[in-house]
Amino acid sequence: MSDRALHDADATEADVGAGVVTKSSPWSVPDTVSRLSALLAGRGIKEFAVIDHSGEAAAHGLELRDTKLVIFGSPEAGTPVMAAVPVAALDLPLKVLVWAGEDGTKLSYTAPAALAARYGLSDELASRLAGIDDLTTAVVAE
Repeated sequence: MSDRALHDADATEADVGAGVVTKSSPWSVPDTVSRLSALLAGRGIKEFAVIDHSGEAAAHGLELRDTKLVIFGSPEAGTPVMAAVPVAALDLPLKVLVWAGEDGTKLSYTAPAALAARYGLSDELASRLAGIDDLTTAVVAE
């Protein structure tokens, strides 16, 4: 990780390394999380948890920009990946980070191609993770 990434609150994908996709959202963090949750429900994808990093920080007297982690997945998509490569469960279910950037709300996640490369997934298994790109595009679409 570059020195800039350690100190720049809005580090870019190039700063933190390949494999992280960041998209801008025209909505607030709470509204972006709500849109994501609604899209997941509408597509029959299980939302396992929303972790409120900034809320937990505030509960302990610490300050953190509005930051929420949404964890979701589909057993039909993820189970074959984990059956083939058990350690892929370290990155599954999938996660989307929604956070307040200097210039608006951001939505970040690990690129499916990066996950496929990390675990040496076949094209068929890798395709099971690719839906996150369309999902996140729909979340930030106006």
